[in-house]
This record gives sequence, structure tokens and C-alpha cells, in this order.
Amino acid sequence: MAKKYWLVKTEPDAFSIDDLANMKNQTEHWDGVRNYQARNYMRDEMKLGDKVLFYHSSTKPTAVVGSCEVVKESYPDHTAFDPDSKYFDPKSNPEKPTWFMVDIKLIKKFKKEVTLDEIKSNPKLKDMRLVQKGNRLSVFPIEKHEFDEVVKMSK
Repeated sequence: MAKKYWLVKTEPDAFSIDDLANMKNQTEHWDGVRNYQARNYMRDEMKLGDKVLFYHSSTKPTAVVGSCEVVKESYPDHTAFDPDSKYFDPKSNPEKPTWFMVDIKLIKKFKKEVTLDEIKSNPKLKDMRLVQKGNRLSVFPIEKHEFDEVVKMSK
């Protein structure tokens, strides 16, 4: 199966690239996704070895700050069952889970972050979902050439 490419968004005050870099084995589960389309991407399409751009949102400037790899395919998001978690979903059932997560591993923290403005000004990235109006998903697919171009811009 062909490798796929993804972008995941996070607010750095909730979970940052530095938090990932400081995790054991620089690996962590990507939990708390509570949008059905983003969940479907993680549950149905993210596969072992897929590459991921790590994006800091709700900060100034917003930017891609690193790259990762999917190291564990989807499994139930345990935070949905934990009443003490901010991601608790009282309607979620462990027997038939609603929410899923994947594990990602840091490949590289970028020396130079790639800001949203830089991405918008790059003609090679004009069709990237990140720059399309109304795209608010926290997990979505990108094209290989978009992944490669953003990595190139980070050098």
C-alpha cells in the first residue's frame, strides 16, 4: 500500500513539538480528536509508516514545526472513557468505541519553522488543504509533494 502524508494540528500550550521531543522514545498517542471526519482519517486511512507534518495552531505565528511518522495504527481513544479527561465523551462505549487515535513518533523538529504565511506565499502549495478556506480539521491528508516542499522550506 502506498504511503500517505498527513498534517496534524495542535495548540502548543496543550501539546507541542517540544512535548513530543521529551516523550519516551519521542512517541505519543494522538488523542482527543472529536471531529468525525478527522477521526475517520485516523481510524480508516492512517497507516504504519505514513509521514506527518506537525503544525502549531492558535499561536503566533502558526507554523509547521516538525515531521513525524505513524508508528501505531488506530485504536480506541481511552480518553473518551475517562471522566477525569477533558476529552471524556459520556456517550462513548468501550464495547463500540466512537473515537480513535494513532501513535506518532518524532522524525525531526525543524530548525526553521514554516509559517502559514510562507506556505500561503509558495505557489507550489497553493492547493494545500491547509490554505483552503474553511479547513478547520485537526487531522487531514496532504500530498507527497506538499510534504516534501514544506520539509524543504524548513532547511
